[in-house]
Amino acid sequence: MKRRFFLSLATVALLSTASLQADNTATDKRLKLDINGHALRVTVARTPAERSMGLMFATKLGKDDGMLFLYPEAAISAMWMKNTNVPLSVAFLDEQGVIINIEDMQPQTLDPHASERPAKYSIETN
Repeated sequence: MKRRFFLSLATVALLSTASLQADNTATDKRLKLDINGHALRVTVARTPAERSMGLMFATKLGKDDGMLFLYPEAAISAMWMKNTNVPLSVAFLDEQGVIINIEDMQPQTLDPHASERPAKYSIETN
């Protein structure tokens, strides 16, 4: 069930990010996505600093909140949970929006959770 949700989310997220990538002057870093009637609010992390910070120091995350990471090019990507207080799942996606793998991550751990092959996008949610 989780995999189907992310697969649907991936399609919508990639359609939404196309406009963000085309407009480098966009300042709104939040997207509201509607995935098969399920609303998800994501903060967009486009810069190296935003991707590095991720969801660190968040003390709570709404049921339908998350973060969409945009990478300049597809590469092996990895996440950890340093200074992250809420459990998260991360979906790594390729350039076509196909899910590569999904990893569940525990708070306050330094274990790396990596894409199994080059990823262009990743999405973290609780």
